[in-house]
Amino acid sequence: QVHLVESGGGSVQAGESLTLSCKASTDLRRTNSMGWRRQAPGKEREGVAAVDPSDGTTSYAGSVKGRFTISQDNANNTIYLQMNDLKPDDTAMYYCVAATGGNLGWIYNEYNYWGQGTQVTVSS
Repeated sequence: QVHLVESGGGSVQAGESLTLSCKASTDLRRTNSMGWRRQAPGKEREGVAAVDPSDGTTSYAGSVKGRFTISQDNANNTIYLQMNDLKPDDTAMYYCVAATGGNLGWIYNEYNYWGQGTQVTVSS
């Protein structure tokens, strides 16, 4: 069982930055993948970014590439999402996710552990 707790959401103006944090209840390297997914009102959930804790390989959605950076702090079992140049389209509930076991993670678009979510609102 992996427990995930997010923090760092808020309301900002377009062009500003936010950093989300997610603390896991387990060593990150015991997961296949850690990442962030988001869901905007009336839209389906989508993957934002992910990191393979074993080697630090990262993946990003095209809409955030170049603006968002995912990172990991293995000593504190925490991942971060640095979000720069935020746009109104980034407004969503952001969820920290973890994948353990086979056929899970960024490539499969499936995760078996989710945090409670943190709201990000970007106004124009």
